Amino acid sequence: MAGPNRQETVVTTLPSATGGFGDKPVLTFPDAPAPEDLEVQVLVQGAGDTVAAGDEIEVDYYGQVWSGAMFDNSYDRGSSISFPIGVGAVIGGWDDGLVGKQVGSRVLLSIPSHLGYGPTGVPQAGIRGGDTLVFVVDIHATRRR
Repeated sequence: MAGPNRQETVVTTLPSATGGFGDKPVLTFPDAPAPEDLEVQVLVQGAGDTVAAGDEIEVDYYGQVWSGAMFDNSYDRGSSISFPIGVGAVIGGWDDGLVGKQVGSRVLLSIPSHLGYGPTGVPQAGIRGGDTLVFVVDIHATRRR
């Protein structure tokens, strides 16, 4: 029986992504506002080593502004990227969302502005201040540093 003090669960609807691990994804956005907090969804569960803070990871990625344009991706360049994770070398949403995932995983990240590029954004990339970013990340390798 529902009453005036009933607790409601807020269900966050995330974009869907086409393709499997290694395929350039296409994102389809819901008719819903962007989540206010970091949301992480494993689309393909890998079985490789677990990414730890301080590791150097190798990934392919696709980045798009929530309900906006794609701003960068490694698939079109045909070259993955490597960087240290969990140590502040990349945006906070990547550090928080990729540590603990396994090699071979495809991960969808919805990153609020405060864990992305903040109030200034990256105008030359088409990212305005306050934008929520969505990434699909394929984790190819992790190496202990």
